[in-house]
Amino acid sequence: MARFDTFVFDLDGTLLDTLPDLVVLTNAALNEQGFPSRTADEIHSFVGNGARALMYQAVPADASPEQAEAAMRRWMELYPVIGNKLTKPYPHMEETLAALAQRGIGLGVLSNKFDQGVHDVIDAYLPGLFPVQYGECDEIPRKPDPTGLLLCASELGVAPEECLFFGDSASDMQAAHNAGMEAVAVTWGYQPQERLMAAAPDHVIEKPVDMLRFIEQ
Repeated sequence: MARFDTFVFDLDGTLLDTLPDLVVLTNAALNEQGFPSRTADEIHSFVGNGARALMYQAVPADASPEQAEAAMRRWMELYPVIGNKLTKPYPHMEETLAALAQRGIGLGVLSNKFDQGVHDVIDAYLPGLFPVQYGECDEIPRKPDPTGLLLCASELGVAPEECLFFGDSASDMQAAHNAGMEAVAVTWGYQPQERLMAAAPDHVIEKPVDMLRFIEQ
């Protein structure tokens, strides 16, 4: 296995388990618009393509585009109120990332979460570990567009082929390949395994400590 010096990560379902907060937030926004709640499993299935995609799937099938957009706006308004109180890093994630940083590995994050949300949750749960971190914004389209990954590589001072991208979704695997990076699938995340494997990851890991394989000769 080749040794890599730069790792970029997806966020939700890869570094942090944010689903409990997403369930509370999404249902609060739905209920305020007069829509019924969704189950955790349903919201789980909507995660991965950003907040707008989540809410447009969460509203009832007969909701109008205007109603869906109103629910989305309320989701964004409630986000700083509800926050990330139930979010937590996956087991052994913090110490594994710290070990990578101590060994000089360049670390970055690229998420389909909105950009400010990325900074907020990393500052709360994984502070000081990622010199480069981006979410969806006007300059960075959602994955699988490679723009964000290419920007991360540039800011970390390496060519794309010198990076690994770790993620839990098919769009993560596609984004890595579109950027010319090797894609690492993590099996502890939110997307069904068959869909993740169908996206042809270059590597598969089952627990955070497995990341250390890529820095050992």
